[in-house]
Amino acid sequence: MTSPVDKDSAKPSNFLRHVIESDLQQGVYTARKWGGSPGDAQHHAQGMQDPAKVRMRFPPEPNGYLHIGHAKSIWLNFELAKEYGGVCHLRFDDTNPEKEEQEYVDSIRDAVRWLGYATDLADRPDAAGTTQSHEYFASDYFDFMYRAAEYLIGAGLAYVDEQSAEEIRANRGDFNTPGTDSPFRSRSVEENLARFRAMRDGQLDDGAAILRAKIDMASPNINMRDPALYRIRRATHHNTGDKWCIYPMYTYAHPIEDALEAITHSICTLEFEDQRPFYDWLLDRLAEGDLIESPHPRQYEFARLNVTHIITSKRKLRQLVEEGHVDGWDDPRMPTLAGLRRRGYTPDALKLFCERSGVTKSGGWIDYASLEAALRDTLDPIAPRAMAVLDPVKLVITNWGELMGGDDALDDCTAPIHPHHHEMGRREFKLGREVWIEATDYEDVQPKGFFRLFPGNKVRLKYGHVIECTGGTRDASGKLVEVQAKLVPDTKSGTPGADAIKVKGNITWVAAADALQAEVRLYERLFAAANPGSGELLDELNKDSLVTCTAYVEPSLAEAAGGAGFQFERHGYFVADTKAATQGQRVFNRAAGMRDSWGK
Repeated sequence: MTSPVDKDSAKPSNFLRHVIESDLQQGVYTARKWGGSPGDAQHHAQGMQDPAKVRMRFPPEPNGYLHIGHAKSIWLNFELAKEYGGVCHLRFDDTNPEKEEQEYVDSIRDAVRWLGYATDLADRPDAAGTTQSHEYFASDYFDFMYRAAEYLIGAGLAYVDEQSAEEIRANRGDFNTPGTDSPFRSRSVEENLARFRAMRDGQLDDGAAILRAKIDMASPNINMRDPALYRIRRATHHNTGDKWCIYPMYTYAHPIEDALEAITHSICTLEFEDQRPFYDWLLDRLAEGDLIESPHPRQYEFARLNVTHIITSKRKLRQLVEEGHVDGWDDPRMPTLAGLRRRGYTPDALKLFCERSGVTKSGGWIDYASLEAALRDTLDPIAPRAMAVLDPVKLVITNWGELMGGDDALDDCTAPIHPHHHEMGRREFKLGREVWIEATDYEDVQPKGFFRLFPGNKVRLKYGHVIECTGGTRDASGKLVEVQAKLVPDTKSGTPGADAIKVKGNITWVAAADALQAEVRLYERLFAAANPGSGELLDELNKDSLVTCTAYVEPSLAEAAGGAGFQFERHGYFVADTKAATQGQRVFNRAAGMRDSWGK
């Protein structure tokens, strides 16, 4: 069943929609040749033939698992492409072999598909406008990138610099001081070509030289002060093996990838705004050399997604994983899509959260509670209900045998699987002499506003009978070990006598006779700090981010499949843990409480 939340609401306007609509109206890309043949210097995306006039891309680097910030980028690019009859590419920006692995490639594919977006015909063969796969790798274009670099050298627009990294850094200048030309900047074209080919052929050591664009060392934009294009790295690449010992820099590779794939609108976050002049400079120069077509792609920036109590730095997330502070990249406390999925978040919830967060050029922080609210709003209409007791204490109904025909007698009870969707059916469970209740449902003396169990008070066992509490038993340390009550006759829910006695308290329970024992993991925010990252990472961790309890759940959860979500009445939204399910264990993870209670 699909959540109906916000499905029929009008899409909010934003500056990116205005840009796309303006370009379509003016026919900016109508003259673009969308075809081409593989191997042709001007080919686009290996011969793609789709007639789409809008092309977006989601370009993750496969050096870690995708996180919630990536979810917004995925949602934005794929949804805009779909809205305007275009296509969106999944492109792996794999230009850094030292940190990239096939595991991350596979996890990224899985995350994009889980969110509901197709990039391959195998995913969705009937996708509108799709006649081929739309999955690409930057490494597929390494040959072209190399040829483009030799073109820049030949045009006097690039040179090989053999200064040390420290010298390059010092000569770059700062915001108040212009940079200083490299002593290698005046080399001849022939010498630069020879040195660049020596880099390619492995004749120079790692770090001994880089290829730089020749632009302007006095530019007020430091990114235009002869940025690096290639560096030497002897590392095995997950896709190209040991073919190359030089690799393009991301800022050089990314615009070329966009151009070769005929991207129309290259959307990125605001930290790349200062890189846009180089993006345009490079593509303008390659167009002048007839290496790419015009008009070339344009870059547009929007504010990244910042959520309180969450860190999205891959480096810091990797630290948590490698040092064992979390149970892998898919730990339910992690902000990775794999972690959120295991926590119980759904694609609908994340898409709704992304849409509510807006698309603007101004930054800011979104409260974590908004993320949980999106989950509740999407799950409440569809999640099956169940009762669970997370802090169990036994309740004994002392007159059960007398009224029900024996202490071992059991009474059949039912409840709707969902209170507003009767077509989903009903769930069945037993009521007997002994039931499990929450320890917090009993007090020896009634506190103000407390209407649950205390001596002399009547409450209803939800979907069952009314009982009257007669007392409780505590051990020598004062811990509650048992509660006693009496059954009030003829008060079962759904019978004529159900309303004969009015009670203010209504508590959840599970009968000892058919209860299922389960491990329940009560997850909370991984970081206690609202804006983590400014201090020591480990000092900012929430020591109570995971509390595990032995609980009892109703028998309807006996066959709960890994990944199946439920609302535990009164407690919140939970999901059957996928890893535990494969090992035959009954484990439920809390995704979110019934309401935001953080800090209370």
